[in-house]
Amino acid sequence: MSQPTQQSYSGGFPVVIGKGMVIKGSVHSGEDMFLDGEIEGDLDVENCRLTVGPHGKLTANAKAREVDIQGIITGNVDSLGTTFIRHSGQLLGDVRTGGIVVEIGAVLRGRVEIVPRSELSGEVGKRE
Repeated sequence: MSQPTQQSYSGGFPVVIGKGMVIKGSVHSGEDMFLDGEIEGDLDVENCRLTVGPHGKLTANAKAREVDIQGIITGNVDSLGTTFIRHSGQLLGDVRTGGIVVEIGAVLRGRVEIVPRSELSGEVGKRE
């Protein structure tokens, strides 16, 4: 599991929304993000990794290259790569992804659509 102190794929450290922090509105990041606080709105972690930590709570639609859920997401998820729902994680919404891993104990309430990467490129976030 990712920790906020690990370097991101881009070589820097991820953006950290810490425990106790609440953001309401649309959030866009060009860097990996570790969310252990709360976000209400829309979240676009452009071509980067989103990790929702064990205390993290996201009430939003989320777009990212890869999503790792250890906390709670209430909303739809679009991911070019793999979506992980860890044993402590909950996803209450639909997921459109290149692949999914759901650990024993995780909660998933929604529709899952596995889409080849070629179809996802340039279409993340577009739903019929």
